[in-house]
Amino acid sequence: LWMRASELEQEAKAKRRVLRRALELIPDSERLWKAAVELEEKDAARVLLTRAVEDGCCPLSVDLWLALARLEDYEQARKVLNNARKKVPSEPQIWFTAAKLEEANGNVQNVPKILERAMRQFAEMKLKISDDRDFWQGQAEAAEKAGYNGVSEHLIKVSADVNVLPHERRRVWEAEAESMLERSSVHCARTLYQCLLGHFNTKKKIWMAAAQLEKKHGTTEALDVLLKKATTMCPKAWPLWLMGAREKWLAGDVVGARTILGEAFKINPDNEEIWLAAVKLENDNAETSRARTLLEKARIQAGTERVWMKSVLLERDVGDYDAALNLLKQALEKYPKFDKLWMMLVQLKQLSEKPEEAREAYSEGTVQCPNSVNLWIVASRFERGLQQTTKARSLLEKARLKNPKNAELWLEAIRLECSTDNKKLAVTRLAQALQECAHSGILWSEAILMEPRQQRKAKSVDAIKNCENDPFVICTIARLFHADRKLEKARTWFNRAVTLNPDYGDGWAYWYKLEAQHGTDATRGEVIKRCTDANPRHGEVWQQVAKAPGVKFENTGDKLLAVVKAAVDN
Repeated sequence: LWMRASELEQEAKAKRRVLRRALELIPDSERLWKAAVELEEKDAARVLLTRAVEDGCCPLSVDLWLALARLEDYEQARKVLNNARKKVPSEPQIWFTAAKLEEANGNVQNVPKILERAMRQFAEMKLKISDDRDFWQGQAEAAEKAGYNGVSEHLIKVSADVNVLPHERRRVWEAEAESMLERSSVHCARTLYQCLLGHFNTKKKIWMAAAQLEKKHGTTEALDVLLKKATTMCPKAWPLWLMGAREKWLAGDVVGARTILGEAFKINPDNEEIWLAAVKLENDNAETSRARTLLEKARIQAGTERVWMKSVLLERDVGDYDAALNLLKQALEKYPKFDKLWMMLVQLKQLSEKPEEAREAYSEGTVQCPNSVNLWIVASRFERGLQQTTKARSLLEKARLKNPKNAELWLEAIRLECSTDNKKLAVTRLAQALQECAHSGILWSEAILMEPRQQRKAKSVDAIKNCENDPFVICTIARLFHADRKLEKARTWFNRAVTLNPDYGDGWAYWYKLEAQHGTDATRGEVIKRCTDANPRHGEVWQQVAKAPGVKFENTGDKLLAVVKAAVDN
């Protein structure tokens, strides 16, 4: 009734008079006190609030206590909140506000004391919130979003073990950290990873997850510090060493990257990945002689088939085919079943214009590696390049006998017939292929592109029915939308394709082609950024460009632009 009477008044002065009269008659009405305070200036509001909470009118009103604390300076606010805690000891918001007050005034060291006392007191009082894990984490996330990282951090820490058995810590904390990242609560997730590393500091997976968080959301310095700790605790975890070296290299600190890899060598002298990372570092910085020396040592200490392959690639890329062939001969004596060595031998013989020797190489290679689909395709393409279509066709038929139901071999056979304008046989081969490999995305993609433009939509529907979430099909459909200038649909489908398989480089290239024609600097930059983060390694056009002899790229963005130029729309 009194509130209604106040609302009927037009002037603030009259409203005040009504409310003050009301408070004389009903001094314990929180609603009336709030309404009265809202009408006052700061000083008068402070006086009213002091009367409300400290003179026994509404001593249990949390909102009024907090409102009074907000109007006071730091020292006085601390006293107000201390009094509030005595009057309403079970109210968490009073404790949390006290913690935020300390952080806001540069006294972060007081925050953990306040929150630990709060947790102890709630537990002693047997309040439900002391066991409510979700409540504490929700408050921590709210504090982070309000800019109180210190409060959010310690809210996570004091509640980390609430209702969690020791043997379940890792599973629960990892799941919660991932959920927090999905909700953009980065600092809360970071704190949980700190808790995890406090208990599981020798677990590589946890260090990697924490490092990925810092890489994506933190600073270069924070990531550097974390990786140094990680490699100290897990010296045999080579991915951590490589991440540290890569981050130094990306920051332009080649010497720092060398230092990290040098330390990694001492602890992991036989690790292939570390040797090859060091070689790549030197090669990318045009230090060919350094790279060659490292590979010589690696062949002695690590001596894996990949080390030998990279040794051959180095000589091939600098144009020393004789040295490359000599290394290949030694490598094939050690690893005759490693198909990539045979493929490189065929390529080197081609580059040296020795077709008969190339033919001998693939013949022997297919005997040694009959299940290597890529080697059979290399052999077929070699013959097709020499206009030996019959030989190429025969090789593919032989390959399909040894490797039945292989979509890649069928695709090569279809394209062979298309290259000779034998459309009828190509269609027959496609029908046979889809019978054998009914759910192959690469075959359905080819089927869509082989149709006349007006019939491609219908074929797309069939493709989606047979392989609904295949990135090849999704990307091909996106290209159709692009061709029809349905740009937003095309963007949606390209995004879907690269989300399904971020490693599919061609998907990124075709998407960038759309943005190059119809997008803005912002959309183009976003595609390049996301592609760089994904660091794709596969894709038909992507691999042709990335693995071309003698070609080097400064970064993933440059590689993407080169692939875009090479990508042809059907």
